[in-house]
Amino acid sequence: MILYLNGIFVGLLILANIVAVKLFSIGDWAILPAAVIVYIFTYPIIDVIVEVYGKKAGQRTVQAGLMTQILALIFIAITVHLPAAPVFKDQESFQTILNGSFRVIVASLISYLVSQNLDVFVFNRLKSKHGQKKLWLRNNASTMLSQLIDTTIFITIAFIGTMPLAVLGGLIVTQYIFKFFASIFITPLVYLLVYIIRKREPEASLSKEV
Repeated sequence: MILYLNGIFVGLLILANIVAVKLFSIGDWAILPAAVIVYIFTYPIIDVIVEVYGKKAGQRTVQAGLMTQILALIFIAITVHLPAAPVFKDQESFQTILNGSFRVIVASLISYLVSQNLDVFVFNRLKSKHGQKKLWLRNNASTMLSQLIDTTIFITIAFIGTMPLAVLGGLIVTQYIFKFFASIFITPLVYLLVYIIRKREPEASLSKEV
């Protein structure tokens, strides 16, 4: 099952980077990048991996995600700069969608690396304390803290100096509020995945802290 989880995790990361250019609004309350709809699901997957397979497995997944994102960015850059065939009339749109700014890319990679590793660390510490009990607590505590760090780092690096600090702070707050409640909503998914894995892999029921 861990191969499937790793595949889904990496796939969601790449998908989040692709759809990040789309903005959507929640009434007059907030404007958010479409990537948040995808990216929020990476945290419960990491939590499930740490819960069932241990801390080192979670760290390896985070590292694989980082390497995959870097490779994806390299190959996207190559394809964007390939000479367009005369029959291909959408080069400008293709470039606009896939060729993000260098500053945003750096912000994305740094926030990912810090927040996902923090999620693994906090989740594992709480698991060491509670064993297999209080899965809801370590899932939500690690995810909510990590999402706060992720949002703060990304928006600060990507947009500081381009807008007033008050607007910058507003972006951080509105995005985090959305992610906060989304984390609560997704909690049953963590329980479901852990249950399915332990049902299929009885040896995974053993508490692991590595």
